[in-house]
Amino acid sequence: MKNNKLLLLAALVILLPSCSDMLETESEYVEFEKDNTLNHPTDSVYSVLGIIGKMQIIADRTVLFGEVRGDLVTPTEAASADLKRLANFEFAEDNKYNAISDYYAVINNCNYYLAHVDTALQRRGRNLFRAEYAAVKSFRAWTYLQLAMAYGQVPLVTDPVMTEKEAREAMNLNRSGITEICQYFINDLTPYAEVELPRFGDINNFDSQQFFIPMKALLGDLCLWAGMYKEAAKWYHDYLTDKRNPIQINYSNRIVWPSATEFVSPVNGYSTTSNTQEVLSFIPMEERVFDGVVSDLSNIYNSTQENNNYFQITPSQAMYDISAAQTYCLENKTATTTDTIYVPKTGLYKEIMAGDLRFYSNYNIVSVSGQDKFSEYGPDNQTFRKITARYIPTYRRTMVYLRYAEALNRAGYPQSAFTILKHGICQENIVNYVDSLERTAADELIAFDANVFTKETSIGIHSFGSGDSQDNAYYTLPMPPTQLATRQDTINYQIPLVEDYIINEMALEGSFEGYRFNDLMRVALRRNDPAYLADPISLRRGTKNEALRALLMETRNWYLPLR
Repeated sequence: MKNNKLLLLAALVILLPSCSDMLETESEYVEFEKDNTLNHPTDSVYSVLGIIGKMQIIADRTVLFGEVRGDLVTPTEAASADLKRLANFEFAEDNKYNAISDYYAVINNCNYYLAHVDTALQRRGRNLFRAEYAAVKSFRAWTYLQLAMAYGQVPLVTDPVMTEKEAREAMNLNRSGITEICQYFINDLTPYAEVELPRFGDINNFDSQQFFIPMKALLGDLCLWAGMYKEAAKWYHDYLTDKRNPIQINYSNRIVWPSATEFVSPVNGYSTTSNTQEVLSFIPMEERVFDGVVSDLSNIYNSTQENNNYFQITPSQAMYDISAAQTYCLENKTATTTDTIYVPKTGLYKEIMAGDLRFYSNYNIVSVSGQDKFSEYGPDNQTFRKITARYIPTYRRTMVYLRYAEALNRAGYPQSAFTILKHGICQENIVNYVDSLERTAADELIAFDANVFTKETSIGIHSFGSGDSQDNAYYTLPMPPTQLATRQDTINYQIPLVEDYIINEMALEGSFEGYRFNDLMRVALRRNDPAYLADPISLRRGTKNEALRALLMETRNWYLPLR
């Protein structure tokens, strides 16, 4: 009965328009009439914005589930009991974050819209609701992917649930795992891959097109999780190279040491989730509780007036170690010579500056004078510059490139994948760093317009924080110590090692954004190796937690329970 009630709760929130001031709608009503058809543009717009309003409720959770269960952060003493239990995979008691009905509320609203929108309605020869119809399909698929990553196996409900009887029937469905869910939605979305995103204009100083999930990037994710690597690489490639809107790596998006001799103050041009040019799509959040759902991530991550400096999570020792393990390379040019300088890891102005600089760029903590454990305010002031309360990113360009590299590598093209990390992707670099056999085999999967993707604007993603990686002799494509019998043997040798590079880069680039646990899980499942996830998480504090490792060696313990 408890499970049924959760789904029933989701079924009884079929919300058409949103009451959010930010989304600029003027009224709200609850619609239960099953034969009602959405056949007016205003109804359709309000319905879609209402679904986005429901997505606001799960937005913070998508970040916390992916980050707090990973190895890059740890809870502080000030963390809530629910957050601590989430980090320790202790789900025996009810947890406020474990509210699966919130996901099904999004899904059921999508199901209702898809079942009732008038898809045949045309105006001037154009299908009036095709863009919104495709966008809602992508919302539903994206929400199911989040649900599967959090819960493992869930009921796949694709029709609107309107009654308790229907809720009971839905909960009795066989549960689907992430591969089944991905395969279902690959088939569901593919016919709409070329449909342009809806255009609702500017809303609260946002381009509302960024509210919508980029379909091809989502199809890439679904194929990646389903083990369809060539298909995943194709979708990512087609998205990144779309002639209407090619997605390039931002060459200036770096933090660098300005001098080869003085390591005191890096020059910071690095931006991630706080920059809407780097962010491709996001869930907009409200600025006031009065208007709707306000993100709590700033209070969880950062020192604020609201939490009196008692932030709830902080970078783990593992995060410090991963960052410091990188080798920063600097090309030092003079009038007569060019030298390669490797920045030392000791004697720096701040310890956090060792290795890759992205961690330093995004994080700062300072002691507050005059505070002790009995003070009203916490003794430290902590800031994660990545965290913004205005929106929760769903896709950003650099992470799409890294997933593209992951797909290319697993498809059998490790040279191409590593080129994305070390040199940057463009036709000239592909010719220079990918041999002719791999270029022929990969073919269109690595074809880039030389007029758009140029060597002058290309940069390896590792260079965002680790200097001139193209010159780094310690950052190279893995090669077997002795020649192997066949070329395929060499490729098979390289693939897991290049994958380790990619997952490591995802940690450096995507830290604190909610990717880490899911990235580790994806590779652990792919390799049928629970230790790939269990080992780093058990070492998050610097020493191995044997009890936690033993728990995570059983894959069933990775997921929240359906209650």
